[in-house]
Amino acid sequence: MASAQIDRSNVAMSGANGADLVAPDCRGLNFYRIDRGLRDLLDLHMDPALRAATEPHLDRLGEVAGGRLDELAEIADKHPPVLHSRDRFGRDEDWVEFHPAYREMERIGFGDFGMHAQGHRPGVLAWPAPLPYIAKYAFQYLFAQAEFGLMCPMSVTDTGAVLLERYGADDLKRRYLGRMLSQNMEELLKGAQFITERTGGSDLAGSTVTARRDGDQWRLYGDKWFCSAVDGDVVLLLARPEDAPPGTKGLGLFLMPRRLPTGERNSYRVVRLKEKLGTRDMASGEVILDGAIAYALGRLDRGLRQMMDMVNLSRMSHGARAAGMMRRCLNESLRVARHRVAFGKPVIAHPLMRRQLMKIMVPAEQALSVMAFDATMMDAARAGDTRVEGVMRILTALLKFRACRDNLRVATGAMEVRGGNGYIEDWANARLIRDAHIGVLWEGTSNINALDVITRAVANSRGHHALGAALEAKLEAAPGAPEKFRTEVAGLLERAVAFADQVAANPRHEKLARTASSGLYNAAAAALLTCEGAALGARGGDSRRMILARMVVEHRLKPHDPLAVSDSGWEEEAIDLLLDDAPVQIAAAARIVTA
Repeated sequence: MASAQIDRSNVAMSGANGADLVAPDCRGLNFYRIDRGLRDLLDLHMDPALRAATEPHLDRLGEVAGGRLDELAEIADKHPPVLHSRDRFGRDEDWVEFHPAYREMERIGFGDFGMHAQGHRPGVLAWPAPLPYIAKYAFQYLFAQAEFGLMCPMSVTDTGAVLLERYGADDLKRRYLGRMLSQNMEELLKGAQFITERTGGSDLAGSTVTARRDGDQWRLYGDKWFCSAVDGDVVLLLARPEDAPPGTKGLGLFLMPRRLPTGERNSYRVVRLKEKLGTRDMASGEVILDGAIAYALGRLDRGLRQMMDMVNLSRMSHGARAAGMMRRCLNESLRVARHRVAFGKPVIAHPLMRRQLMKIMVPAEQALSVMAFDATMMDAARAGDTRVEGVMRILTALLKFRACRDNLRVATGAMEVRGGNGYIEDWANARLIRDAHIGVLWEGTSNINALDVITRAVANSRGHHALGAALEAKLEAAPGAPEKFRTEVAGLLERAVAFADQVAANPRHEKLARTASSGLYNAAAAALLTCEGAALGARGGDSRRMILARMVVEHRLKPHDPLAVSDSGWEEEAIDLLLDDAPVQIAAAARIVTA
């Protein structure tokens, strides 16, 4: 009886119903201001003028992402789109109805921040040129922390515009490109991507959608099985001209408008919306093409290769989204661990929880580092530096493969940190878990991306050697990092490159493609984290990224005996520093990585 009275007393002291005993979430925080890692890397990688110009917009998006956008995402997730197959007169005028919360998110993403147009034209966010990739993906990284589903139509509008710019005839560009890049919601034409057929998504050789020439245009016939952003106005898709050979070489790339220049609806129907595990607020569906008018882009015998321009950019976007979602998971976990009390002390003080937080923090920071460096390589390539193309090619595939896989485990770990509430739809964790799974499906499964790394980027392009050379040069130019540790990281990088060579050289080793890809990714991340920590420390800033590099080395690149008790005194001090908000001095980081 006495214990019951004590329990009631504790509840009364903590509020009318004990509500403040429940750990808070990140709603209401500015996602940019609480992300030192992002701000530090932008300081390192951005031109000072660009950094100063984008700062207020990043800060504004951080506030919106932690506030209104997060609220809207929760509402839209609970009210998925509805397909109306016919209008009130019985005409097959199918249309998709979205909840007002989704439409408001569109106005934020497309209209306010111009996420789809940032890399294409001057004037977005008042920048006098197309925004560099390092800025563009920083905005995507922040946006995805609140809303993942809308990133698909924004991304395919962005990447669809790339294909139209590169391969479209002048009259098509005049008709569609300006409106695809508009921030005026009344004139905006949103993009879509229809690739997958029932024969499969990754193996396109058996695609059966047929294209028949009709004057200077084409008519398409067949079914598309998984159509992302099915309500899009300008669709990019693959189809096989009637006289084309079988296999992927017979596929052409086409642009198919939802409405014809006359205003009439094109001849295709949305027959069903997919009921998906995640990205519930974004409409994916099945489409029947019944003589739909389309226009060829580029060479018909290079359709798949041209479409891969879109796919590779989408893969980079997926890497940025995975990095952002892992950051949200980390922030949520830290918020819980610092506020929740269990067994007489905050849960962040318990050894197993501290270890679990590291399993969330390390892959999140790895993804951020790889994303930022890859973006700088893309900017250098756009500026004409052909030497970085191999680095960019392999790093994008590695980021898509590993960050999206890590996101699954990180999201699940963050749910566990919150406990039972993490399983309840009132909190962001359930949505983060559901949405994380699409990252290992869209733009290629993990197997497909690992094979792309090994059979193409390694075997054909030799991108791993370019990556290794670039990172070794960075390590040599990072004297703030202890030579012993730099040498160790460089040695692991060299081993990862050599292992990838071995796997690529023998078809019997295809089963090791994922292992080799993970090795390259983790070695690259360790090198980048080392250099970043040293550079920031040399400026008098936070060197914690060097400590994170050692975490990668010890836990993701070295073998472990699961039945041996290891004495890792250095690690306890490392975790103390990483869980503290205070900047880590370079001397302390150097001591940790050499202990």
